[in-house]
Amino acid sequence: MIGRAILAALVLTVSMPAWAGTMRDLAFTQRQGASLPLDARFTDTAGRNLPLGAFVGGHPAILSIGYYACPNLCALEREDLLHALDGSGLKTPDDYTLIVVSIDPAETVALARQAREDDLGRHAPPGAERGWHFLVGEGPSIRRLADAVGFHARYDPGLKQYLHPMGLVFTTPAGMVSGYVLGVGYRSGDVRQAVMQAAAGQRAEASPVLLLCFHYDAATGRYTLAVRKLLQLGALMTVLALGTMLGMAHWRRVR
Repeated sequence: MIGRAILAALVLTVSMPAWAGTMRDLAFTQRQGASLPLDARFTDTAGRNLPLGAFVGGHPAILSIGYYACPNLCALEREDLLHALDGSGLKTPDDYTLIVVSIDPAETVALARQAREDDLGRHAPPGAERGWHFLVGEGPSIRRLADAVGFHARYDPGLKQYLHPMGLVFTTPAGMVSGYVLGVGYRSGDVRQAVMQAAAGQRAEASPVLLLCFHYDAATGRYTLAVRKLLQLGALMTVLALGTMLGMAHWRRVR
């Protein structure tokens, strides 16, 4: 998990091509205080088509937006979140509900069900059967939800992938956006704090982190998000940053 956590510190400013500005347009627009479209309908893994409010259920909610057939970081984001929840001391559904939503209107209940079963196979806290909801929806409902939480995505037909930001949205029991935890590599304390703030109806600003989920084939001449290279670079950056901080702290103590 240490290697994955490094990704959370990475910002896509390394060797960016000229069109990188358009990538920054895909970052989350933080909309604390905005209301979720609780009447927008989604379908869960049991085939129930219900308003979003039924899945929030009057609890603080953790919203993870991506798509189940993602070939890149969506599954990694969920794995990091569930690992963080394992150590958070939070119980579901009493303390939170987890709502995973596909941005691809073509994805099916079967895909959502398989993703949920896979995640439950690795992480099965008591109450998850009632507190974890993996949803699919039609285009209008997905767009309403994405607009409400400031989630921007673009489908690239050449790559046959969605380009979208990485991060979590936390909402209050009444369905108001409380805060965000961006990137990946989530820590238990950060997730717990965000849930507690949402439970109290508080709004919290998140540090801006731009980490996008996409992969460009080098054969196309476009930028490639190579996770292994980013991990190596991130590890080096982390070591240098920690070394600098420790050195400065020692120098200050000596003075």
